[in-house]
Amino acid sequence: MKKSKKGKISKKSVWVRWKRYWVKLYVAWVVLWGVMAALGYEAMTEKAAEERKEVLGSMCDERARMLQDQFSVSVNHVRALAILVSTFYHNKSPSALDQREQFEKQQGWTIRSMNDREPSPVEKEYAPVIFSQDTVSYLKSLDMMSGKEDRANIERARETGKAVLTNPFRLLESNHLGVILTFPVYHSDLPTDVSVQERIEAIDGYLGGAFDVESLVENLLRQLADNQDIEVNVYDVTTPGLPLIMYGPQHPNGDVSLSHVSMLDFGDPFRRHQMECRYNQRPPILWWNICGAVGVFVICVLIGYISYAAIDHIIKVEEDYNKMEELKVKAEAADIAKSQFLATVSHEIRTPMNGVLGMLDMLLDTNLDSTQKDYARTAEVCGKTLISLINEVLDRAKIEAGKLELEAVPFDIRAILDDVLSLFSSKSRAKRIELAGFVSDKVPKFLVGDPGRFRQIITNLVGNSVKFTEQGHIFVQVHLADHAKAVMAARTEAWSKGKSDQVEVRPGFSAFNTLSGVETADERNSWESFRLLLADQECNDNASDNWTATGASSYVNLMVSVEDTGIGIPLHAQDRVFTPFMQADSSTSRTYGGTGIGLSISKCLVELMGGQINFISRPNIGSTFTFTAKFKECNKDALSDLKKPLSEALPGNLKGLKVVIVDGRQVRAAVTKYHLQRLGIAVEIFGSIKAVRDTASTQNGFRSGICKQPCVILMENDLLSSEMEVSNAELLSEWTHGYKSLLPKKILLVASESDKSKFEAFFDSIIMKPLRASTVAACLQHVLETGNRRQQEEEMLHGSAYLHGLLFGKNMLVVDDNIVNRRVAAGALQKYGANVKCVESGKHALSLLQPPHKFDACFMDIQMPEMDGFEATRQIRLMESKENERIQIRGTGETEWHLPILAMTADVIQATYDECLKCGMDGYVSKPFDVDQLYKAVARFFESKLISDP
Repeated sequence: MKKSKKGKISKKSVWVRWKRYWVKLYVAWVVLWGVMAALGYEAMTEKAAEERKEVLGSMCDERARMLQDQFSVSVNHVRALAILVSTFYHNKSPSALDQREQFEKQQGWTIRSMNDREPSPVEKEYAPVIFSQDTVSYLKSLDMMSGKEDRANIERARETGKAVLTNPFRLLESNHLGVILTFPVYHSDLPTDVSVQERIEAIDGYLGGAFDVESLVENLLRQLADNQDIEVNVYDVTTPGLPLIMYGPQHPNGDVSLSHVSMLDFGDPFRRHQMECRYNQRPPILWWNICGAVGVFVICVLIGYISYAAIDHIIKVEEDYNKMEELKVKAEAADIAKSQFLATVSHEIRTPMNGVLGMLDMLLDTNLDSTQKDYARTAEVCGKTLISLINEVLDRAKIEAGKLELEAVPFDIRAILDDVLSLFSSKSRAKRIELAGFVSDKVPKFLVGDPGRFRQIITNLVGNSVKFTEQGHIFVQVHLADHAKAVMAARTEAWSKGKSDQVEVRPGFSAFNTLSGVETADERNSWESFRLLLADQECNDNASDNWTATGASSYVNLMVSVEDTGIGIPLHAQDRVFTPFMQADSSTSRTYGGTGIGLSISKCLVELMGGQINFISRPNIGSTFTFTAKFKECNKDALSDLKKPLSEALPGNLKGLKVVIVDGRQVRAAVTKYHLQRLGIAVEIFGSIKAVRDTASTQNGFRSGICKQPCVILMENDLLSSEMEVSNAELLSEWTHGYKSLLPKKILLVASESDKSKFEAFFDSIIMKPLRASTVAACLQHVLETGNRRQQEEEMLHGSAYLHGLLFGKNMLVVDDNIVNRRVAAGALQKYGANVKCVESGKHALSLLQPPHKFDACFMDIQMPEMDGFEATRQIRLMESKENERIQIRGTGETEWHLPILAMTADVIQATYDECLKCGMDGYVSKPFDVDQLYKAVARFFESKLISDP
């Protein structure tokens, strides 16, 4: 067992404890199965030998049986066709015993002896061959009793009444080994219990037959298909120890290790014969048995090795796990150290930046000349850029730690998009590129989510597009994801059926029907797709003003695309676009700047919002980034609880106004129409000045739905360079052609300052892009003189004046050990009418906040010497708790004490925020101060009162 640093005892498993024995066990396993495989091979070999022996015995018995059967058949033939041996007993005429001469005279030959084939001497009895087959005709007249062995056989045959065989001998003609079979023939049927003498007296003669044993066996083996498989020997074993070979080689060949003996019964009970069989070839090598044994051995070895490898892997995994546990402890300590480091670094950087930006803000409120204001604003922009970079790094740290949480508050997505486009307006004008935004009418006006993070995503994507785009356009679109996907699917299906959209190419314009006429990376975002997305909106003009009327909220899945015509992303770098701190190559950072962290943060934020982000990019063409995000649809109850409007109110006095848009680019004209319709303005689009003139000169004037004479004509500046080749005087006359009453106002839409100065003298007003509904409204009110001071004052009430109403006359206590921070905080609060008291320590704050006191809120720094903000807050809450107990005891109905305490620090780590809430603080204000952030912090505690300027 092992004890860790935390005091926990970690037990080693059996695998680890037996680590040194596993190799020995594996070796023993291999040896065991080697022995088992050998024994298995021996068993299989023995079984094969038994089977081989059984087969040999079966074959040998079969041959023996067939030989006996064939011999029996031959014996039957011999009985029918055998030689008739006659004797002269029992009144034979003439008798060979006593009438030899008469017998020889009758037969015509002399009885001869078998030994020398000479006339037989006088004997007691004779057994001459009187008939023989042609094959053995040489036996005729031979006395079969002249041979000693033949005489014994004949006598034994007549005494027993059974067939008798001779010893094997060489046949005269064929020189083959053979035997002679002798049968006794009686003159009458004898009973079974007859005596030997009676048999002798009843003998009539003998039947004999010679058998060529070798030919008999050869014929038998020739009939068998497998006669070559075994070797056969036939023996006469009548004399023990002296077998006589009747058939087969003298010296056995083939496999002498295995043989089988089958006994033969040829009908002679006095003689014994046997057949011995053996295989011609030695047993073959049993490869199957060898392969089986080896295979089993190999399989078992592999199983053992796999088990050993698995155990070894388990041991390594456990060891790695133990190491990972140790590394985890170190990593957790390092994470804590990193968080502390980030908190410290954030605090140390943001604290002086708070002083810098705060003093610059106060400086800009003083009387400065134009040069001084320019220097101050430049310094303020640089400071905010540095703060933005710090925030990005801290956001990445929060995301990696999993501590980034999203808000769920109502917001106006159109207002956010307008603000983002306004943020990059100066850069887009300087580069002479089109910057535009469009939100579908199907998207609800108000949503519930995290507007700050949503704004951060769009800001990162648009910022990258502005950075890498030198010509063309940047176009931001917001649609309902389901609607956009359905439109894309319908268009894809139409293409698959061969129904391609006809693109109208107007004179003087590019063939690419996009926002600026420049080719884009994603061809799906062309006018054809955009037109289909707009088609459903014609009958839903008021959809954006709707929200859920009940208390329930439904989810809305948005799809946002940011399209640009910049340099694109090289193919080799597209797989690492979302990798933190990575750019296409080193030259990108040198040429365009940036840290390469924005897209990584955007991807993480999109995923936190339940969506996905992807892109299509073509080098030297541009890029299109698309992401989805889920929000809740805002209901009326949530809107009624708001103390401050979510967005800048648009004027309502422009509703019913008639405006004509002159633009040769359909996408851009649709975007301009979108901003005008947000103001309730009726719009008609024409592609050229000539079209406007021709329509105005017709009898019916403009189309139905638009009055015969529009109030305002909006014109794109690129029409001048493409169509107008006449003098300025002729241009003015062309505008007024066809109008008999009030001359409509002419407004030019330009994307750069140079175009503004060039055509300013010929138009009533010029609107600088990117378009915003508020800027368009202000311009229309200016040219039509419909605005008034009261309306402008009301609009200003939602800005800093609203915050002024919240803080006016309130007593604020600022606690900070840094004198610069105290001055900045006091200046920011006094700017909105608050009475501010500053102290430098937590102890001093405790003395001032002893109930009862006059303060309405306290801004408390966190990191201070002697007593930090956490401890000071805990002490304040303890004092309030004791005072509230006394109030409850007195029962006087006094209001209980709870001073709003807002953390005021440059440390923006999530852990710090959690600690703030834990110790009793009510909110959090990060340095440097921002109007919106300050409003959000104090709006929960104070009610706004309209304060008019004296």
